[in-house]
Amino acid sequence: MTPIPAQETLYTLIIFSENLAGVLNSVTGVFTRRQLNIESLNVSPSGFEKIHRYTITCRTDAKTIRTVALQLEKKIDVIMARYYTDDEVYVMEQALYKIASARLVADREISKAIRRHDAKIVEVNSIYAIVSKEGLHEEVRELYHALKSRGCLLQYVGSGVVAVTKSRREELSEFLEQRSRQAAEASTTAKSATAESPE
Repeated sequence: MTPIPAQETLYTLIIFSENLAGVLNSVTGVFTRRQLNIESLNVSPSGFEKIHRYTITCRTDAKTIRTVALQLEKKIDVIMARYYTDDEVYVMEQALYKIASARLVADREISKAIRRHDAKIVEVNSIYAIVSKEGLHEEVRELYHALKSRGCLLQYVGSGVVAVTKSRREELSEFLEQRSRQAAEASTTAKSATAESPE
C-alpha cells in the first residue's frame, strides 16, 4: 500500500542569532540538506543589540519543520528558532515596481490598477515611475500580474516576508532574561567557591 504523503503547510520560521559572519550560510544549509525550498528570506537587526533576526517561509509538513527548528537551535551561533502557521503571525511584504512612464500616461488602466491595489507612486520622471506596495504576499503578487498584463513593468522586487508573532509572550525576551539570571547565578557560585577555598 502506497503511504499517503504528509500534508504540506506554509510555515514562517523566526530565527535569532548572534550577529556573526557565516551564520546565514549555516542556517540555509539546514534547508539545503533536507532539499527544502525557501519561499522567502529576510535578514534584519532585531530589537536587541548584536542579535540578528532571520524570517524564512517554507512549505513543508509539521514533522519536517519541527526537525528543522531543532537542528537550527543546535547551531552554536543560533539563539532561538521557532516556527509558526499563518494564524500565529502577522506578516507583511513590501515591493517596488518600476514601470514605463510612457505606458503610464498612455494607459489609464495602469493608474486604476495602482489605486485599486492600495499602492502609491513614489517617484516619476520622463522615463519611468516607481510604485510602492505593502501587504500580504498574495496582494503584492496581484499587483505584479496586473502591471505585467498591461505591458508596462520594467523591474519588480519583493522584500521577502517580515513577521511578528501574535502571542502575548515575547519568547526571546524571556530567554535572554533567563540566560542573564543563570549567568549571574553561575558567577555568584564561582565567587563563593573561590572565597571558601583554602589558601
